[in-house]
Amino acid sequence: MLVARGDHLTALQRHGLRLRTPAEDITLPVTAVASITDVELTVDDVIVLSVKTQQLLDVLPEAADAPVRDRDGVLQGTAGDLLPVFLATNGVSAERLAARYARRVFGICLWMPAVHLEPGEVVIRGVPISGVLHLGRVPTERTEAADRALLEEVAADWRRATFGVELPGDVMAWKHRKLISNLANVLDALVDDQQAVRPVRVAADQEARTVLAAAGVAVIDDATEAAARAEGFTVEPVPGLEDTRLGGSSWQSLTRGTGSIETDYLNGEIVRIAHENGLAAPVNARLARLARTAIRRGEGAGSVSATDLVTAVGGTTPSVPGDRQDDRP
Repeated sequence: MLVARGDHLTALQRHGLRLRTPAEDITLPVTAVASITDVELTVDDVIVLSVKTQQLLDVLPEAADAPVRDRDGVLQGTAGDLLPVFLATNGVSAERLAARYARRVFGICLWMPAVHLEPGEVVIRGVPISGVLHLGRVPTERTEAADRALLEEVAADWRRATFGVELPGDVMAWKHRKLISNLANVLDALVDDQQAVRPVRVAADQEARTVLAAAGVAVIDDATEAAARAEGFTVEPVPGLEDTRLGGSSWQSLTRGTGSIETDYLNGEIVRIAHENGLAAPVNARLARLARTAIRRGEGAGSVSATDLVTAVGGTTPSVPGDRQDDRP
């Protein structure tokens, strides 16, 4: 059961979900509704929230307060009290937001080269699997026997749906490493010439690693992450879209004109951690500000020149010794 909005919901209800991959172009019959309140939730259900982090508060209160019944239709309580809530989101703030509303919170670290630009259509460029998902209870110390059983069941279901699924001991350490990679999303969104802004990308990466280390935040090391990615998927062209730019999640928000962008929960997350630990993160702060400015002005993807961005961030910066930049989703 899918919950969707606007033209995307209309397309899903009328035509189903068109899924385009390097190997197939199919339309899947789906059931879609406008709100979780349109669903009769039972104690067997699992809620997966895949909106951007800045949109979570649009759906969390309603989802948490939705009634849940047993198999006989007898009211048992609310979704926030009874059902597991999975956060399929970039960044590391969604889990804490969800904990205000749900007792059983699970994080998902997503590696998935997916693009959603047209209503009713999703493009996935990964082969031989669609993506890799790391799942875990948050905080990990709260993992109970029922949680472990649920994670195994969800992992088995999603593996059958062409995903690689891992169940690490600490999913947030994986999400913090993914956060570092996602700091470049704003550059992908604002600037067409990525090579010209590479020094800024390196500076944002270095700054984030310094802040996270100083704050004592657990982050999966690069070698472990690289080994896991090597066993995952490769990105290949999708027939009919070979000459079409298919950018990352922040680029897609600007291209679709959604009116919001996730940067405050990516680059802004590094700024938050820095401020809470008496540090500064000027590169990431300025990048977040540029993204907010683009949203306020209604500007689309690629609206900032590389020169203007480098100047706004403070000029070019030297590369980091041993720098390993990650261009993958």
